[in-house]
Amino acid sequence: MSELVARTGRHQQRYENGFRLVAGCVPFRYKNSNDCGDSSSNKIVEVLMINSPSGPGLLFPKGGWENDETVEEAAVREAIEEAGVRGDLMDFLGYYEFRSKTHQDEFSPEGLCKAAMFALFVKEELELWPEQSTRNRSWLAVSEALGSLRHAWMRDALECFCKWHEDKLVSGMNG
Repeated sequence: MSELVARTGRHQQRYENGFRLVAGCVPFRYKNSNDCGDSSSNKIVEVLMINSPSGPGLLFPKGGWENDETVEEAAVREAIEEAGVRGDLMDFLGYYEFRSKTHQDEFSPEGLCKAAMFALFVKEELELWPEQSTRNRSWLAVSEALGSLRHAWMRDALECFCKWHEDKLVSGMNG
């Protein structure tokens, strides 16, 4: 298999109305609270977070959506590059607008970004991944994650993920 390498540079970056378009995900898994019985009510949801090389607080994997990929492909690629995880991309959680100091450029002088966020059910954690030298990953309970997130818009995305997950459980789709 070819070595995984993080994409760099912005020549492929998508923009729309002055917003840099970004794709990301809320990676999650289930941890059983007790090992007797397989009832879904005993499953604790954990979300995977990564540190930011540029400061305190934790993040969900996300990055620029490029011209040669769908938004879903971009979200999956960022999960592999930044967090070293693969899995099933589930539902779209929403668009989140934010301002980035590190991504101010000629196309988006204000650094405005619009992130498409998805739920990602993690099936595999890679031992080696492109950004492992600058990123640590941590599995956290949702309550811990809400307190650790660096950006308010990511808290909104996590709250949206929680609503989506509850709806999914209620409708009994969690086979």
